[in-house]
Amino acid sequence: MSTPVAAVPADAIPAEPQAQATDSDQEIVRDAAALNRAAVAVMKQRGTVIPQQQALNILNASKGHKIAAALSQQPAIPQGAFGTLPAVPQGGLQFPNLMEDHSPAAKALDAARSKVGAQYSWGAAGPVSFDCSGLVQWAFRQAGVELPRTSFEQSHVGAPVAFQNLQPGDIVITNGGGHVGIYAGDGKLLNAVQSGTPVSYTHLDADDVVTARRVV
Repeated sequence: MSTPVAAVPADAIPAEPQAQATDSDQEIVRDAAALNRAAVAVMKQRGTVIPQQQALNILNASKGHKIAAALSQQPAIPQGAFGTLPAVPQGGLQFPNLMEDHSPAAKALDAARSKVGAQYSWGAAGPVSFDCSGLVQWAFRQAGVELPRTSFEQSHVGAPVAFQNLQPGDIVITNGGGHVGIYAGDGKLLNAVQSGTPVSYTHLDADDVVTARRVV
């Protein structure tokens, strides 16, 4: 007969150790290495190096001392490892105005604006005094465009433009074809008006216009 085996009380069997709530050491090291790589990427983007102790302090506060200790085993990043960023010039960075108009007409209008206040003189074409067509011819010459001398001849240059489509820099013929100026926008004509009146802006009505021309 076999000898009966005495039952072992349940409380006599040692309990299995409970799993730790914290991450394993290997996971901690992997987390630390990942954080280190992320920190390097951020520092490359910023072009600077955070002191190691400052990084460890941040990790101590956010991820616990085990990760910070693991990260402390990573090689320190030497100061200036990523070079230095160029200094920002005084007054800040300057960017080109992509919307700025560099057309000959815009340049001619700018040149004519510089002569506001110049005296009218019949037959004069600058640079001190002007008659109407002389001002237009001189202004476009500054933009690299050579126009004929008289208002009648200038009424045939470029392409015709309707009054409602006028743009700054367009040539406008008025007074039955005997006067010319440069459209300045906002219903204004920049022109050498007449004897005794300096180069100035005058109001422009549709009824005044004989033709308008656009030089491109």
